[in-house]
Amino acid sequence: MKKLSLLVLTILIIACGSKEKDLVVKTTIKGLKKGTVYLKKIQDTTLITVDSLVINGNSSFDLQSDIDSPEIFFLYLDKNSAEKDRITFFADKGVTEINTTLKNFVFDAKIKGSEQQKTLEEYQSMISKMNFRNLDLIKEQFEAQQKADTAKLNTIKKESDNLLKRKYLYTVNFALNNKDSEVAPYLALSEIYNANVKYLDTINNSLTPKVKESKYGKELESFIESIKENEK
Repeated sequence: MKKLSLLVLTILIIACGSKEKDLVVKTTIKGLKKGTVYLKKIQDTTLITVDSLVINGNSSFDLQSDIDSPEIFFLYLDKNSAEKDRITFFADKGVTEINTTLKNFVFDAKIKGSEQQKTLEEYQSMISKMNFRNLDLIKEQFEAQQKADTAKLNTIKKESDNLLKRKYLYTVNFALNNKDSEVAPYLALSEIYNANVKYLDTINNSLTPKVKESKYGKELESFIESIKENEK
């Protein structure tokens, strides 16, 4: 009888230990045979590993993490070389699916999961166009410098300044239009943290109560308070 009781207790302990966490990241990396994958997030300004797995032949796997509020996670791939790739995604409780390839780990990534991820991808779609134009301007600036073309350099500088202003204003407007999404305070903190505090304040004041209580909502509030305190 005692042996039976011990067996039942052992089964219960194993069952509790194997319970799925709030976030499950179901991942497939086509072409991956060997390597190590890491699920990471930022905690108190430090990048920490919340789960990891050594891959040996199986290109489909699950990674898990506790999650209290929607936030950014990172899927790292270490291919047993100096090269490390990273996929960034916005996760919430439940299942996030990531399908990609070994050859183009970041660029081939298709992410299906949270509503916040959809919102972030919408933002990134427009911003990527601005970033590509900025790369073109850097190339044009280099060529103009080689030719000592002052007029061209002045034109490039004006366009570059205008592009930066457009990026800031687009980010502010996007955040205001998505005030019910945790993506709004995240963008304020990650993309325009050095903007005039009035823009950050405007975003912060527009957030819904639920978003204000989220991880990034609280961080934005604290960040704005620290700026105002330093300006006194």
